[in-house]
Amino acid sequence: GALGLVRGAGVVVSPPPNPQSGLPGGGDVAVPHGAPCPQWPYCRKRCSYCNFNKYVVPVVDEAAVGSCLVREARTLLRLSRVQSVTSVFFGGGTPSLASPGTVAAVLEAIAGAAHLPADAEVTLEANPSSASPQRLQGFRAAGVNRLSIGVQSLDDAELRLLGREHTAAEARGAVEAARGLFPGRTSIDLIFGLPGQSRDAWSRGLEAALGLCDDHLSLYQLTLERGTALAAQVFGGNLPTPPQDLVADMYHIACAALLSAGFRHYEVSNFARKGALSTHNLSYWRAEQYIGVGPGAHGRFVPWGEGGCRREARVQTLEPDAWMREVQSRGHGTRRRTVLSPLEQLEEVLALGLRTDEGVPHERWGRFSPHLSLEAVFGAPGEAAELQQQGWLVLDGGGLRCRREGLALLDSLLPGLLCQLQRGWARAAAAAHGDGTPGRISTGDGGEAAPGIAGAVSGGSGE
Repeated sequence: GALGLVRGAGVVVSPPPNPQSGLPGGGDVAVPHGAPCPQWPYCRKRCSYCNFNKYVVPVVDEAAVGSCLVREARTLLRLSRVQSVTSVFFGGGTPSLASPGTVAAVLEAIAGAAHLPADAEVTLEANPSSASPQRLQGFRAAGVNRLSIGVQSLDDAELRLLGREHTAAEARGAVEAARGLFPGRTSIDLIFGLPGQSRDAWSRGLEAALGLCDDHLSLYQLTLERGTALAAQVFGGNLPTPPQDLVADMYHIACAALLSAGFRHYEVSNFARKGALSTHNLSYWRAEQYIGVGPGAHGRFVPWGEGGCRREARVQTLEPDAWMREVQSRGHGTRRRTVLSPLEQLEEVLALGLRTDEGVPHERWGRFSPHLSLEAVFGAPGEAAELQQQGWLVLDGGGLRCRREGLALLDSLLPGLLCQLQRGWARAAAAAHGDGTPGRISTGDGGEAAPGIAGAVSGGSGE
């Protein structure tokens, strides 16, 4: 299904529209807004299903790591010329293992590099085992005002299977403490589709979570990643492979239960009520710019401070010690930079936007593609028209979006839609050349049309 994580560590930047190109960074104007996301790469143990860039070490030199997070955040905010911060997201790893003092220092650095409004969303990912009431009070005093807790399950046997270090009772205690300190701004994560998990067991766990949770819940289908302990057990025949029909049923059961409880299904894996949508994560799905801060973080931004004028995909050095050496020597640990073509940016706008219930509005599409409208690409005969006839997709005055039933099938719908986009882009490029040969569309930033998704918008999860 389409239940993969779209998570990460980065700075989200809202680009101003450019009348010449419509592309983020297409003009000679500095980007005014951003949302830093420092990443703490360490965990106390590696969960059996996890393949994120995280490290389990005997001792962490917190002063050195924190100092490098501060310096890299300052450097990248300067390079992107962000003037005002809209949200901050501490991801990982397990950022609740960092001290409140480190969190405060990073926030202070961000506030020194750009304006940090008092009402900006500041989220910290936490594990129940490092979320005591005293520790959470320290994070609140440091400036955190939203918590995302990796509960994953409220069943002790399932938690052991997942390799979690907390119990169900500890998870309940952490959520209750968090709700007392961050009322209306405490989110919990749940995982479903575990080997051997039954429909009834999932329903019981979901009912327990609904009785515990606040106004935001993230729901993730277990992905068996090669190289993880859990995948080895399943592929080796020691644990049963979760049947896909059963997993799909679990997802639909959860969607129905959450909608009945007053939650809005605003993204494939995310549900909120009383307006408690994640401001930071919405910026990923809306394909806004972001700057990765910390080991292994991914980013998308225009490096104005280096003389750049085109959006780049950036990846920070993975290994913490190597990353720290690079930050100490040159101010940041960017390991890989790729300039994104206009088509690659549109592919991300489409793939990410369709994950949400708002889809891809015409206005957003037009900022990235002023010369090729949504209607021109997806209003023509092809995959989109067929999906509309089948009731999975809608193209209207609001834009392009999945119907509720289509969200669960997004992974199977996207390949055809991306192919239709690439064909439409090639036709427009050929027309721009005037000689029948696909080539560059004039966009004002010198971008070449190129097929393929530019890369995953993901980083680490501290949950």
